[in-house]
Amino acid sequence: MVRNDISVVICCAGMGTRLGIGSTKALVKINQKPLILYLLEQLNEVKDVRVVVGYQAKQVIDVVKAYRKDVMFICNYNYATTGPAASLSKAIVGAKEYTLYLDGDLLIEPNSFQKALSTTGSWMGVSKINSDEPFCVEVDDGKVISFLHQKDDAIYEWPGMACVKTSDLEKQLHHVYDMLEPLLPLNRLDVNTREIDTMDDYDRANAWVLKGYQDETRN
Repeated sequence: MVRNDISVVICCAGMGTRLGIGSTKALVKINQKPLILYLLEQLNEVKDVRVVVGYQAKQVIDVVKAYRKDVMFICNYNYATTGPAASLSKAIVGAKEYTLYLDGDLLIEPNSFQKALSTTGSWMGVSKINSDEPFCVEVDDGKVISFLHQKDDAIYEWPGMACVKTSDLEKQLHHVYDMLEPLLPLNRLDVNTREIDTMDDYDRANAWVLKGYQDETRN
């Protein structure tokens, strides 16, 4: 059962410069469908869904509205000089007790997504490393205990997915992990995801969806 104490915030204001295709990543097509729709399709039972737009805002709004009319849009006008933390900071105003943050370049295997929507309390999603530019985390005894800057021995990455008490989030301008780090340790939630930062990430994510979210070993 989907919990009713959450506001879901999808941050997709950025320009997607690392991907290098001139499009915000929320509009990148996976199997001929914009990436953001893969998130929205799993959120039908969530009443409070918020999408932060910036770069190509009109295009994102049009795609979202064509699927769902009751989404709240928040605009990060300073998307070129700020990061997802600024977007999240704007979106949590008036949010419910808990905020579920989702990065706009994220694909989540449906069973993992539904597990996330029904898991109570605060938690941070983790995946086994599968992206080219992972943001790694250290885990211990069912908890995420730190973000890792030294990645040589890392096993897990943070894909850009976390649920925390809204009142615990202090506003920041650049990185969401700056908002989450003071809250560690957080309960660990294992999720099966793909994050799209590079063209190789994109190719693997597209193949993953086409194969029914079946894992395959990276080269």
